[in-house]
Amino acid sequence: MSLPELRQRLESDIDSLPLSNAVKTSLQLQPQKVDQALAWQAQSRSHHIIDINHGHYPPLLKKISDPPLVLFAKGDCDHLLQPCIALVGSRQASLAGKAFTYDLSAALVTQGLAISSGMAAGIDGVAHQGALAQKGSTVAVLGTGVDVVYPKRHHSLYHQIAAQGCLISEYWPGTQAFAGNFPRRNRIIAGMSLGVVVTEARLQSGSLVTARLALEQGREVFAVPGSVASGDYEGCHYLIQQGAKLVQNSADIIEELHGLGGLHLQEMRKCAPKVDSDNCQLPFASLLASVKYEATSIDEVIEHSGKPVDLVLEQLLELELQGWVAAVPGGYVRLKRN
Repeated sequence: MSLPELRQRLESDIDSLPLSNAVKTSLQLQPQKVDQALAWQAQSRSHHIIDINHGHYPPLLKKISDPPLVLFAKGDCDHLLQPCIALVGSRQASLAGKAFTYDLSAALVTQGLAISSGMAAGIDGVAHQGALAQKGSTVAVLGTGVDVVYPKRHHSLYHQIAAQGCLISEYWPGTQAFAGNFPRRNRIIAGMSLGVVVTEARLQSGSLVTARLALEQGREVFAVPGSVASGDYEGCHYLIQQGAKLVQNSADIIEELHGLGGLHLQEMRKCAPKVDSDNCQLPFASLLASVKYEATSIDEVIEHSGKPVDLVLEQLLELELQGWVAAVPGGYVRLKRN
């Protein structure tokens, strides 16, 4: 449903909306805000208003208990459909914590994952920077309007993400920073991601709130250990004690994501082109036969199949979307038999 259609129904046919009576009673239509949002959208082709039924709405985010009904986005919305991992942590992060996060982010995007975070100072900022440095996919979830740069020091980073990734917010354009907005922002970071990595955090921190939300939403939680003499890692050590996966490198994360990654691929498959049932038993049979039930390197697949590299990569992606194979450290594994 488009914003103009929603406005029309709110004004003249509110009973047709799938809302409870309590919600309908509490709704206050503000035509001026709607007009301002539509004017913002019209300013640029990179400005988008995405409702929950839109094709670019993050698939996993729909599954949480309170998904935002509307997202405002700036940048390339295709990034919202990439399987992503959230990297979060302290705003007052150490140099070591920032360096580790930057390298981890850069390594994860080379594995085909997008990086989601909140564009805050410290860990969030360097998580985005690591992805951008590798020309990888990154999504910044803001606690302000999507047109508001916060913190101001991230003015350059904001514009880099808008150009190479995507910025999103559930708050109307023009909304300024307010403390209560950021915990709600965190549920979106966790909800759209396969898992959350906490790379440096104290016990009382927003990062642990994000980790808790991830657990409630059925996502994976990872934590990076540090010195026990430093309070900067107390939150990470607490998460590890509670069962979070200890992370030393990107491979520790990739190994844990296959199950939840399958959920994401199932959502993507709903949008994939339908294949005639007579032909879908063995798609790309010769290539599929080249992928073993243990990790098979790309070089092995190419050599065994005898196909050009670009065709192998294209067909592997299609096989992954159909659930026949999965990307793993070291290559691909086959998931289904004939």
